[in-house]
Amino acid sequence: MNASAATNMEMPPVHDDQQNAEFEKEIREKVMEDFKESIKVTQPDNQDHEDRETWSKKADFLLSVIGFSVDLANVWRFPYLCYKNGGGAFLLPYTLMLVLAGIPLFYMELALGQYHRKGAITCWGRICPLFKGIGYAVVLIAFYTDFFYNMIIAWSLYYFFSSFTLELPWTHCRNKWNTKNCVDSTTSDSGSDLTTVTGIWNTSMDSSVNQTLNNMTTRPFFYQQSPSNFSNISMVINSTVGTAVQVANTSNSKRTSPALEYFERKMLEINESDGLHDLGTIKWEMALCLLAVYVICYFSLWKGISTSGKVVWFTALFPYVVLIILLIRGVTLDGAIDGIIYYLKPDLTKMLKIHVWVDAATQVFFSLGPGFGVLLAFASYNKFNNNVYRDAIATSLINCGTSFLSGFVIFSVLGYMAHKTKQPIDKVATEGPGLVFVVYPEAISTLPGSTFWSLIFFLMLITLGLDSSFGGSEAIITALSDEFPILKKKREFFVAALFSVYFVVGLASCTYGGSFIVSLMDKYAAGYSILVAVFFEALVVSWLYGVNRFSEDIKAMVGFRPGFYWRFCWMFASPIFLLFIICVGLAFNEPFKYEDYVYPTWANAIGWTMAASSIACIPCMAVWKVATTPGSSLLNRIRANIIPWRDQIVARSDDITMNGSRADPV
Repeated sequence: MNASAATNMEMPPVHDDQQNAEFEKEIREKVMEDFKESIKVTQPDNQDHEDRETWSKKADFLLSVIGFSVDLANVWRFPYLCYKNGGGAFLLPYTLMLVLAGIPLFYMELALGQYHRKGAITCWGRICPLFKGIGYAVVLIAFYTDFFYNMIIAWSLYYFFSSFTLELPWTHCRNKWNTKNCVDSTTSDSGSDLTTVTGIWNTSMDSSVNQTLNNMTTRPFFYQQSPSNFSNISMVINSTVGTAVQVANTSNSKRTSPALEYFERKMLEINESDGLHDLGTIKWEMALCLLAVYVICYFSLWKGISTSGKVVWFTALFPYVVLIILLIRGVTLDGAIDGIIYYLKPDLTKMLKIHVWVDAATQVFFSLGPGFGVLLAFASYNKFNNNVYRDAIATSLINCGTSFLSGFVIFSVLGYMAHKTKQPIDKVATEGPGLVFVVYPEAISTLPGSTFWSLIFFLMLITLGLDSSFGGSEAIITALSDEFPILKKKREFFVAALFSVYFVVGLASCTYGGSFIVSLMDKYAAGYSILVAVFFEALVVSWLYGVNRFSEDIKAMVGFRPGFYWRFCWMFASPIFLLFIICVGLAFNEPFKYEDYVYPTWANAIGWTMAASSIACIPCMAVWKVATTPGSSLLNRIRANIIPWRDQIVARSDDITMNGSRADPV
């Protein structure tokens, strides 16, 4: 500060302590006012004063958050967990985990992003410089996750294109990829109906014999009591030649459906691979589908939220249209009510089992999606005074409601499948890819107008997946662009480079053994690592940054402080919730396998290394920050890195002001 400036501010005499104190208070208030304005627009180096881009409409933000949190897991995991863990009784632990941890963590991330208006890396550097590594950890986790998640979208795209036929290719067993174990039992309504012999015949037979079989049907001597119980049979065909041919010797344990064989032997062709050590060649059809996914992602994100905010109007809303259509169709099917009852029927005895509570906690956490940096990124583009409290409550409840709705859609069809095949519902119910790529397509293939139902179902899966993919990619792009501003100026090239890396590395997942890679990534990319990252998030916000300071930040945005419930959850319930999942998961960890394939030790080592690499960002960055901070002692350097960025700015301003005032003559 120069002399003239000091004169203009009418600086009090140095010896007058009371006036000096008032002057210091005035300076501090002025600096804080300037800070509150600058925090919305400044970059980490405080040099860029351009306004941050904001959502053109409030609905763009809400649909983006809903689209990210409502993903494939809402359709293929929640309904299965609900029926497996006590039906309607599962809603008790699910709701408890949702209230104590899910929604509070969801609200916390949205509020942090909106207040600091930066991506994950810069945001955590401002909250607590010592734990800036949390930002790098969540970005790396999102990076790993996108590799396998986009591959699943490519699978959906493959099925979508394959559905443009008059007869769906997984309807029957007369395809070249089918085996002698393939049996299409869904075409029969009872054990006395007809089943084609070709359904259990090896398709590599002589063409003349195949032609004879194609014109034959047999009566119920195929069955003892039901279509699923086969006896050993033999029959003589082509009696004019007098040739005896063994038609089948198929046991119930080897029976497969045409939908399962289409998924494993046609799309994946996993039968051509013996494991991770034998991936085989790249399937060009899958590579093109994966390329199409990244092209869609690129043109949705290359201009930022101005383009992605428009795309989500379709990708976030279309799944609800399809879910309602499928629900209306599903409840009209025979056996649908049995499936819904099975889905909701409470079994309170299961509440005493620890795995039920673990499943509830895990589903809540991974469904809402805190910890991936996506909520921080999306909220950072909000206006500062946006009511983030209302947004957090609304979007989290919509997410959970969608999961519940999906259960009716799925189990109405599973009830129909059980009725159609005369099997118990627990024999046809499953989760994960097996549900959406095998069981549901098999059910769709038996409906009139199956092509239409298949097209809208897989288009729904594509849009569900794309929304979440947009979120994960935007979290990475925003975090790195805010931390390294040069990337923001070259966003189109940066996004192109990112997706090019994704595609090139993702080609390994397009091989015959690609599903082994997808499963390995699914297991380790965002399992324990994301839980550890969010555990540190909750601790840092509550105990280092301070829950009272955080409450004041929220008050500055929405006009009121969070109540006792929110502060209690942030300080105690949420960290305990996360620690519970981590400890129980590690205690009951089992050797990883895919179907009958047990992953070798070296593959699990790669998986744990991948998980550890993201977690390691937290201590590594802490060590680097302490090592590069000037100070006379280690303890002082650690303390300096615990102080939030805002306080450091104020402290520097005070030092400059007061030192300058004392140096200038009055």
